[in-house]
Amino acid sequence: MKYVYILESLSDPVRHYTGITHDLQRRLEQHNRGEGVHTRLFRPWKILVAIRFEDDTRALAFEAYLKTGSGQAFARRHFWFPPAFASGRSGETS
Repeated sequence: MKYVYILESLSDPVRHYTGITHDLQRRLEQHNRGEGVHTRLFRPWKILVAIRFEDDTRALAFEAYLKTGSGQAFARRHFWFPPAFASGRSGETS
């Protein structure tokens, strides 16, 4: 069993990181201790999305997809909200 996850930086919320692990909590702790080369500079991190896969092959394929251009666009559309929505405003004007 594997988790594909997307982290969001609490120090710079426009920064995201996509990864894969079998122990989600341990991996988040490692990122927040600065043990990840790609996540060290933007600590601390929070889990934005985590998806559990029973099939490791599918998990690896989904992680690889999320790291492509179309996978990043998919993640932006489905996993995080635009700033106006996140602040409680709908983005619509009256």
